[in-house]
Amino acid sequence: MMRMKSMPSRNYKVTVGSLLLVGLLLLGSLPTLAREKDESIEATAFGTGTQVGQTFDVTLIIYEFSTPADRQVLVQAFEKGQNQGLVNALTKMKAVGHVSITGTLGYDVSFIRLIPTPTGRKIRFITNRPIRFGEAFFDTQSQYANLTAGEFDLNDTDKSKNTGILYPAAQLAVNKDAQVEIIPNQNPWRLSDPIDWKGTAGVN
Repeated sequence: MMRMKSMPSRNYKVTVGSLLLVGLLLLGSLPTLAREKDESIEATAFGTGTQVGQTFDVTLIIYEFSTPADRQVLVQAFEKGQNQGLVNALTKMKAVGHVSITGTLGYDVSFIRLIPTPTGRKIRFITNRPIRFGEAFFDTQSQYANLTAGEFDLNDTDKSKNTGILYPAAQLAVNKDAQVEIIPNQNPWRLSDPIDWKGTAGVN
């Protein structure tokens, strides 16, 4: 005689369903929890020169700041291959941050330098590719090897004096003091009213 398997009770189904739902909610919240320590800076970019009147939002997320050893890698790469050497070196570096602009998924940031100032700090960042204004609406890869760089000047005593600048297409050079310099290839974008959301103290 064939035995029929007993069907799970309604209460059992509800319990299992509830546990699955809780599990999914927890999984969905993990990235958010993991990123709570990260610092983020938000600003509005205003075009200059031929881009006057155009704007888009910019968000820089800082996972960690680059080390002196990272900077030395770039100096050595420039000595060997000039700007293309820097592009190659930045491509091989791990992402230390992420920059996004309106309408795009954003781009990894390969180098972020923290520079203390008398009123606060400067944060200089470099990606391994250029960002063009058209990419604010069409997320496409540019066809020539270049870089995007930018800088935030943050005033800890007067937030209204926070400023910033973005170079969507730039080259880099290393000066006689072994400092990385930005050489813009297009008009810069002014980053207005940056808002700094600091991460966990001691982390970044």
